[in-house]
Amino acid sequence: MRRSAIVALIATPLLSLAVPGLASANPIEVTRFAASDVATRVGHGAAAVVSVSGGDPQSLADQPWIAAVQRELASLGYGAATPGAADVVAEVDVQRETVGRSGSRGPVSVGVGGATGSYGGGLGLGLGFNFGGGPRRLDATRVRVILRDRVSGQPIWEGRAENSEKSGSRAASADVLAPRLARALFAGFPGQSGTTITVK
Repeated sequence: MRRSAIVALIATPLLSLAVPGLASANPIEVTRFAASDVATRVGHGAAAVVSVSGGDPQSLADQPWIAAVQRELASLGYGAATPGAADVVAEVDVQRETVGRSGSRGPVSVGVGGATGSYGGGLGLGLGFNFGGGPRRLDATRVRVILRDRVSGQPIWEGRAENSEKSGSRAASADVLAPRLARALFAGFPGQSGTTITVK
């Protein structure tokens, strides 16, 4: 799948969520959208479940991304629940593409599905790629999480995190990148709606 990279002309603060041993890891672009009452619906005994639409919950490839989101929800005060008993459903979508020096892209699927729709749809997010210094391939990754009220199905929060790392590097591995993107996505939850920030 080909995607156009649109540079977001937004002045953004730079947050630091550095991972030890990954000093060369690239920054993460994060955008969140929130309903006005999201702050009152977080934690306080609420329970959440991570929904994988179109994917296999038992897939080994999916596990780092699912576990990373579950950890962040737990840190917000959401307890674990079965799908039928959850107050909130977290829908996770992960897209990974390998980008060549010429800019051509080859999709790499991790099997995690998701949902459509967003608050403030149409906002363009951009990933910057540095192709200098000879041939180089990058793994471009986007993680999107939508929190929905389980009963009504209405979204109460959505976040998107984007990053690019050198293909084959430790920083690009799912075991390292999944928790890093999830932490950036939920940092300062719920965040300022519609604002893009940069997280180191």
